[in-house]
Amino acid sequence: MMNKIIAASLAVSGLAFAAGAQAEAGDFVVRLRATSVSPDEGSSLGKKTDQAYGAGTAAALYGNAGAELRVDSNLIPEIDFSYYFTKNLAAELILATGTRHDVKTSSAGALLNSTKLGSVDLLPPTLTLQWHFMPDQSFDPYVGAGVNYTYFMDKNLTANTVVGPQKIKLESDSFGGALQFGFDVNLKDRWLLNFDVKKVWINTDVKLNAPVLGAGWRKIDSLDIDPWVISVGIGKKF
Repeated sequence: MMNKIIAASLAVSGLAFAAGAQAEAGDFVVRLRATSVSPDEGSSLGKKTDQAYGAGTAAALYGNAGAELRVDSNLIPEIDFSYYFTKNLAAELILATGTRHDVKTSSAGALLNSTKLGSVDLLPPTLTLQWHFMPDQSFDPYVGAGVNYTYFMDKNLTANTVVGPQKIKLESDSFGGALQFGFDVNLKDRWLLNFDVKKVWINTDVKLNAPVLGAGWRKIDSLDIDPWVISVGIGKKF
């Protein structure tokens, strides 16, 4: 689906290069985009679980000591705002709607009835500073870098085990870096098409409260979600 959107946008942009209205200092741009959020996880679930509860626990729960957490992808609507300090330099604030992701273990052992742990909702506003290489052209590529704050709106998961449900939570929200590259295609009447790719770094601790294994909350993973965020959309300069 995302590939079709990108192809259609590029096809339209090819017809519109000569008609562009380029951005200038003081311009304010609003974009509406379809955005694919695809986690690129880094997980040490098995290792951390054994550290928290003793060797062999990960094998009993997940089937092997190398088990990891998996976070699925999602497609969401997104709105962003840009302000041009000069025709080359702009700041962009991305205000995506909450993005919901299913979370599961990579495998299940004798003690775990299902790999599915539930879902989490992320709200990931991101601020970047962009450099536009060819601001006087209809085809306007840019690169950017900035910071992301991810608020975990739903932090609770559940491990369904043979001795009943065991509570899991994401311990903290996340601050991290963000890199981006993309391009605008300037159209008539100050409209534009946009294609954008970001790499966002998101990390949180994962804790389990399983009285049958040991008292209290214990850390079972330091989860790097680190998604690729790919967007296609339209915008308007004001």
